[in-house]
Amino acid sequence: MELLQIGIVLVILLLLVKPVGTYMYHVFSNEPNRTDRIFGGTEKLIYRLAGLKKLENMRWTTYVMSFLATNVVLVVISYVLLRLQGMLPGNPAGNGNMEASLAFNTVISFMTNTNLQHYSGESGLTYLTQMAFVTMMMFTSAASGFAVAAAFMRGLTRRGEGMGNFFQDFIKSIIRIFLPLAFVLTLVLVGLKVPQTLQPTVDITTLSGTQQQIALGPIASMESIKHLGTNGGGYAGANSAHPFENPSPWTNVLEILAMWVMPASLPYTFGLFARNRKQGWIIFSSMMVLFLIFLSITYVSEKTGNPLIQALGVDASQGSMEGKEVRFGIGQSALFTAVTTAATTGSVNNMHDTLTPLGGMAALGEMMLNVIFGGKGVGLMNMLMYAILGVFICGLMVGRTPEFMGRKIEGKEMKLIAIAILVHPFLILAPTALAFMSHWGYDAVTNPGYHGLTQVLYEYASSAANNGSGFEGLADNNVFWNLTTGMVMFFGRYVSMIALLAVAASLNAKAPTPVTTGTLRTDNKLFGAILIGVVLLIGALTFLPVIVLGPVAEFLTM
Repeated sequence: MELLQIGIVLVILLLLVKPVGTYMYHVFSNEPNRTDRIFGGTEKLIYRLAGLKKLENMRWTTYVMSFLATNVVLVVISYVLLRLQGMLPGNPAGNGNMEASLAFNTVISFMTNTNLQHYSGESGLTYLTQMAFVTMMMFTSAASGFAVAAAFMRGLTRRGEGMGNFFQDFIKSIIRIFLPLAFVLTLVLVGLKVPQTLQPTVDITTLSGTQQQIALGPIASMESIKHLGTNGGGYAGANSAHPFENPSPWTNVLEILAMWVMPASLPYTFGLFARNRKQGWIIFSSMMVLFLIFLSITYVSEKTGNPLIQALGVDASQGSMEGKEVRFGIGQSALFTAVTTAATTGSVNNMHDTLTPLGGMAALGEMMLNVIFGGKGVGLMNMLMYAILGVFICGLMVGRTPEFMGRKIEGKEMKLIAIAILVHPFLILAPTALAFMSHWGYDAVTNPGYHGLTQVLYEYASSAANNGSGFEGLADNNVFWNLTTGMVMFFGRYVSMIALLAVAASLNAKAPTPVTTGTLRTDNKLFGAILIGVVLLIGALTFLPVIVLGPVAEFLTM
């Protein structure tokens, strides 16, 4: 039954890839289409109010500066809101202002589409900041990622046409994609019993006769964009394991599809940009093969259960249910875990700290690779980066200048790609080592031994991949963890994006190279196998030693 549930979700996703990918192409191609009639008037009004008289193509440097400047403005506004939230309206619970280092971490977290939370939403934020900061950032950070991905696709596929206009891409992402989808999904979630209210906290009497406060709020509206934007930040501390955020298997499936469908459809969008749908399907298939590998590891490991629990004589026939909700079971919990770490959403419907060692390793591995669908545009960009690297390696093997999308790959592009590839493991491994070398970091580890290493490693992998899920078990709300994870999230987001936009701009300026019999085709099964091999090889070379010291060692000692 569980495998059938997983299979149905996979089939639904496959059916959605083509229509959703086609729609996103129409949004970002800047070619006249039917959506102009629906959204064009609203967009023109926004352009006029913002003073955008001409939407000219930008150089890649101008595009990057526009992207960064917009993010800086949003960061400043959000930081002020968090620091003053206790004195602002929309605070029926009387929550106080957020501490400085935590506010820094939270603002960077939401601006980088990470949504790592070192606070509990019910007590750490007010109704106003949940809406004006969190929900606003969920729209804008996702739109920023989509805009950069659109520019990257144009740079690789359309010679001499520039990268597009950031503000146009940014506004289109919100108006034509996220707002309408979030509105519809919010209504559906409300119909499925997810709360959407501005009523204050409710006091109830429990069965034992004690008083308990139940936090309510505008939850459904946040849940919709939280998953559509692959944000992942929870209204409550328990995130999508909370019965208000994710009350039933129906909402669970909707949330899985909401965070998965657009990242999974972007490769098809790229195929339309490249005028080669096969190219898009090869990228998608490579991602899906990697995803199914990690999903299988997670499901089998959780279904097998924990031998230490079984040794105590406890009935573990259902598998490892520790940290999981009975209403979801092993199947939907394993699928949610695999999707949220593949799509770098960070939303959780079970506690990842209680996953079996190999189940936790699979979730960790998806974030370390950071190419399996990924968040809003990041996964596609990273996979295409590995595609260029694969072409380069094959070219070296046969003694031919490598080419990708009809452009020669030369030293400049490879230097930029080397930066993008190396910065990710550096941002994970270096802070992990620093945390264990200093008492500020090590004192936060509550589980010594192999599992403690995995907790720290997971925290920085989640930050660098802009995922945001946590292994928990860490006392991470202090200055050291707030500052280090904040910086990891910042550099993990912007360094690779800027480097890859520079690669696209460099290739865009080159004259096309004619296809010959010696040209390595990148739209067939052979290249798909090469691409998967390159991703796994680079991942193993950079992360295998620390994986062995953490989850593998824990598994072998159970």
